[in-house]
Amino acid sequence: MENTRLIALIATLSNKEIKGMHQFLNSPFFNNRASVTRLFLYLTDNMTLHKLIPTREDSYYYVISSKNKTEPYDDQQIRLWMSYLLKLIEKFLVHHSFFEDEINVKTKLAEIYRQRNLPKHQERNLSELQKLINKSTFRNAAFYSNDFRLQLEQYRFQSSNKRMSELNLQKMTDSLDVSYISQKLRQSCFAMAHQTVYKTEYNLGPLKEIITYIDNTDLLEIPAISVFYYAYKIMVEPDVTSNFHQLKKLLVESENKFTKEEFGDLFILAINFCIKRYNAGDRAYLKDEFEIYKHGIEQNLFLTNNMLSRFTYRNVVTVALVLEEYEWAEKFIGDYKNKIDKAYRESMYSFSMARLEYSRKNYSSALVLLQKAIYKDLLLNLAAKTVMLKIYFELEEFDLLDAHLGAMQTFIKRKNIIGYHKDNYLNLVYFTKKLMEVNPYDKSEKEQLRDTIASKKAIAEKEWLLVQSA
Repeated sequence: MENTRLIALIATLSNKEIKGMHQFLNSPFFNNRASVTRLFLYLTDNMTLHKLIPTREDSYYYVISSKNKTEPYDDQQIRLWMSYLLKLIEKFLVHHSFFEDEINVKTKLAEIYRQRNLPKHQERNLSELQKLINKSTFRNAAFYSNDFRLQLEQYRFQSSNKRMSELNLQKMTDSLDVSYISQKLRQSCFAMAHQTVYKTEYNLGPLKEIITYIDNTDLLEIPAISVFYYAYKIMVEPDVTSNFHQLKKLLVESENKFTKEEFGDLFILAINFCIKRYNAGDRAYLKDEFEIYKHGIEQNLFLTNNMLSRFTYRNVVTVALVLEEYEWAEKFIGDYKNKIDKAYRESMYSFSMARLEYSRKNYSSALVLLQKAIYKDLLLNLAAKTVMLKIYFELEEFDLLDAHLGAMQTFIKRKNIIGYHKDNYLNLVYFTKKLMEVNPYDKSEKEQLRDTIASKKAIAEKEWLLVQSA
């Protein structure tokens, strides 16, 4: 039973949801199978109290209340009960989600009152719905979508009651436009970001026409549109610095107008822009990137189920170290260690602390941290080897470095490493060897090596190599 969809779904239920599900199953309106109720009780008791997943056979005998298992086991029957239970849990979650959203409930109720021709009920319900929508602090695409649904019901209500002079067609159109344009811009930003990384092409439909329409109207006064408009602009016009600064300003001003998920997406788009500029040799946005990361961390924007991606963890540490924010970095590394997936927790923590110690020139401490960790992730393993390479070079431990470079080269060639990463690290090994061979007193030879390194595109730790060849 361990790998079934039913067990996977039950494992996600909170204690509050389990309690609600018990009430749901005990309601004859939703369920009239006592066997399914007993199965849910047995499974949840074992999974929450005993941390065990029962077998199908044990579950079957519990449901039929047979302790000695004298009755033949019926696998088809237990599978049927499991199927019923899965469907009921799905129904409960949908029911709970729908009725938790009062705007959804009252919008549906407006449709029902209209269909039943109850104008007094409808009028009061629409008034309450308007208050609910306006009460929300959000001014995102969902807000305008909800407002459009309200305006649509009001229009239908007014039309059916022959109050033609009060028709709200313009307001309905405006809400629909804002909702659509906001969602279109957001989706286009994601598609463009994805196609840059995965070298694919998406048909973005009438996006250019929408941008032109925005440029010729006052729609940029609406945050739901302006934030994604400037997120789009930093992708297509990366050299226009005003686009990024306008986006950053809007992120501060619009903090309460979007859900955490939406705001997190916007922060990621802004951060990716900064990273891209840095990788292109432009350090001007490093401080901005750090500030955005700090603000996002303070607002828990990067957490998913209270866990932090190891890639975000590493990126945050990287920018903090480049800016020499050592005390902040040390606190972050420790505070967020336990929010990393267990499979990578110790290796990410040790590697991050090693980089911090290296930055502080505490080379012995850095080497101890690097050598005690087990790096299952190939790229993290390479990054750790790179820090060791830099330490050996800076300590002038050239015998150790020579052996390390040979082992590193063999590792890169043998492992299944993505093309451009392979080239980057092989070039790092190559040019580190050249640094060891160059005559430190021959200015011309050093300048020639430096120029060669500067002209090379695919190379890891390019800045470090340039510093060492100066």
